[in-house]
Amino acid sequence: MKLRPDARYAKSHEWAAKDGDEFVVGITDYAQDSLSDIVYIELPSVGDTLEKSEMFGVVESVKTASDVYMPVGGEVVAVNDALEDTPELVNQDPYGEGWLMRIKPSDPAEFDELLDGAGYEAAVAEEEG
Repeated sequence: MKLRPDARYAKSHEWAAKDGDEFVVGITDYAQDSLSDIVYIELPSVGDTLEKSEMFGVVESVKTASDVYMPVGGEVVAVNDALEDTPELVNQDPYGEGWLMRIKPSDPAEFDELLDGAGYEAAVAEEEG
């Protein structure tokens, strides 16, 4: 399982990384691997404001569909339009080209409440238990 060194993680398998005064959000390498081949991604609209832990979209794979949740609350300022035609980017590069959206956080301190890499690995190990 790969991790992004500058990211923080939610137990629901989303990540957030700071980029200036915004956060880039996606699903983890573990999540994309568990889902298998991703075929469709439903994302929120630019301008939507969502709370931490609120569902913001759906990732569908050949195996299942999975809801995705906000790791931190805020306003959606961009979505990765490339995923409309090439959702497999999430499988290929979940921490890079496969990012889902950018948000302007309503409370940047929520980022510090997320798990660091070691905490996320422990949560995954417990889940697989």
